[in-house]
Amino acid sequence: MTCKERALSEDYVEIMTDFMVTEELLSGKEVDMCTIPAGQGIYISYVSSKVAGERMTSTLYFLPQCYGLMAEPVWNMSYDTVALSDTGILQTQNPPLSLTGRGVVMGFLDTGIRYENAAFRYSDGTTRIRAIWDQTIQEGEPPAGQIFGTEYTRTQINAALAGDTPAALVPVTDRNGHGTALASVAAGSVSEDSDGTVKGFLGAAPDAEIVVVKLREAKTYLRNFLMIPEDVPAYSESDIILALKYLNDFAISLRRPLVICFGLGTNMGSHTGTTILSRYMRRMLERRSRAIVVCGGNEGNSGRHYEGRSYIERGEPYTDVEIRVAEGVTGFVAEVWGTVPQLYTVSILSPSGERYPENIGILGQNFGHSFLYEKTNVNVVYSVVEEGSGDERILIRFDRPTAGLWTIRLYGIGECTEDLFHIWLPIQNFLPAGTYFLRSTPYVTLTVPGYADEIITVTTYNDENHSFWPESGRGFGRNGKIRPDLAAPGVNVPTVNGRMSGSSIAAAITAGAAAQLMQWAVVERNDEYIFGRDVRNYLIRGAQREDSLNYPNREWGFGRLNIESTFEVLRGLR
Repeated sequence: MTCKERALSEDYVEIMTDFMVTEELLSGKEVDMCTIPAGQGIYISYVSSKVAGERMTSTLYFLPQCYGLMAEPVWNMSYDTVALSDTGILQTQNPPLSLTGRGVVMGFLDTGIRYENAAFRYSDGTTRIRAIWDQTIQEGEPPAGQIFGTEYTRTQINAALAGDTPAALVPVTDRNGHGTALASVAAGSVSEDSDGTVKGFLGAAPDAEIVVVKLREAKTYLRNFLMIPEDVPAYSESDIILALKYLNDFAISLRRPLVICFGLGTNMGSHTGTTILSRYMRRMLERRSRAIVVCGGNEGNSGRHYEGRSYIERGEPYTDVEIRVAEGVTGFVAEVWGTVPQLYTVSILSPSGERYPENIGILGQNFGHSFLYEKTNVNVVYSVVEEGSGDERILIRFDRPTAGLWTIRLYGIGECTEDLFHIWLPIQNFLPAGTYFLRSTPYVTLTVPGYADEIITVTTYNDENHSFWPESGRGFGRNGKIRPDLAAPGVNVPTVNGRMSGSSIAAAITAGAAAQLMQWAVVERNDEYIFGRDVRNYLIRGAQREDSLNYPNREWGFGRLNIESTFEVLRGLR
């Protein structure tokens, strides 16, 4: 069996490591597997599921997470440029700066793109898209360095657009529309009438060139392990890493600056920037002329985050955390995170009062139990020292949970008299409404990888009244890391698919602003050795801040995005 066949087969598990996986590590004998380098010191292995579960996936760290989409349509086709004006993007598109993303590559890894749309073409009808890697189509040639999917070049896309049936030559689709919407907001172009009047759609960086990865859906085994419903878009962390490699390699081949818009997120992970994907992004940004803009998620008001403390010396040997589970939920996972040096064990109480285990669990023990009255299976997996963060992680899987009040009882172990712990449930897309913590907190709800080092993390506000969007994720990190960086419009914002709301829209607007800044810095040689952190800091310096608030702020970061103000700062006008 070829490595491509293993990568596509449901009988093979994906494992991500920062070392080369060998047969000896897995079982000490010949193993049905293959490994490919993903760059930045990361490897992805496709291992027979019969072997993988016995060794590597028991740590969970090496098993990919699933990421979901972060915007929803609001079914309104009206169009305006209020969001672009409010962020100073429209002003800097015009003379004297004339920053339109010219010479910059914008990368999107998402649900695909409707490449036929006029927003992605030049005035002569040819495409502004340099390439598309569709991970879901296996009939054509994959990109160099990749083993599956099909790459479509600008030449192929232009040939398709010139014909009567474009899909016959380039069958890339975007049935969901999320990826198309983000690309249009960040880099949609316009046409002009003979008198110079702009007509049609306008994005933040309308002259940037576009490279797209259409992500394939996560494999069934991974969705089942993470209890994600079948009909919900979900994307594997390993495929996302390969997409990032492709975008980076493409920009290197063109010798162009690259801005990546990342409109996905998950609640699972350390929330300190230590996941493999977070580390991969940080290493990518060690190269100059790179910026990655990440959405902060839509989890602020979801009730999916619990923050608590253990008080051992007060005679409170345990803390009860209550979860209301709605009718019809087929399953979900919860992650408990402690902080060194404190350790925790858990027991689970069902709605009928059954408790398992009866006594405090043995630290590091993994256990499963079928509750008699509820007919619910619960599995608990301990990672005493999680590989990325060094902190304790406890994964709890609820399979076919009965509706009602479930309780996670946490026992603090050790001599720490007071210590903080966190629990996260899945993002709203992965767990239907009605399941939440009875006593939740809206803070530390930025989705992963929003805590990665060197990236630009964006929350969401409503440009109609400059109010913070209540659904938006909020900082800071579990370890106090300062995130988010900025807030940008993301409520009822026009896209080529109609208006949409969500943090990924805010990320797309910010990515367009980053492309404008990259044009000024690299293409026009005002700061040609710029790093991604420099782009972030330029934007932070120009952010709009209110006298009534303290910064950095858990909701607003360092303020509202305004790239015009960035250049005013550079001119010494502010």
